[in-house]
Amino acid sequence: MMTMYISPYRRMSNLREAMNRLMEENMNDTTPVEREMQLAVDVLAEDEAYTISALVPGVDPDDINIEILNNTVAIRGEFKDVEKKDSKYLVCELPSGRFSRVLTLPTALDPAKAEANLKNGLFTLRVPKAEAHRPKVIKINK
Repeated sequence: MMTMYISPYRRMSNLREAMNRLMEENMNDTTPVEREMQLAVDVLAEDEAYTISALVPGVDPDDINIEILNNTVAIRGEFKDVEKKDSKYLVCELPSGRFSRVLTLPTALDPAKAEANLKNGLFTLRVPKAEAHRPKVIKINK
């Protein structure tokens, strides 16, 4: 009878080589992937409405799309790329590409009365709450 010794280190070495080959095959894909960035927002809850604010420097009002359904607000748009050909940046931190944000608010909304403004790069959307979800003041008869 022959005794064979199996080294756990050899098995680990083989596994490491297989993992390295797998990583090299998948990491060599240099095709650019365009991703949507998530828009940072502030949401202010008032008695009668919600006010959503976001910084969108350089974006035209026509480049922002707003959709309101029930209690969900979707904001989508795009930061235009100002890159010039043959430019070599030392630092490139300005946002570019598509952005979006979908917010689910705690109460139903009245989209017919929504108002949106864009001034000096500050986007503001005021969406009133649905009439059924607004607080009611009831006076007692004397």
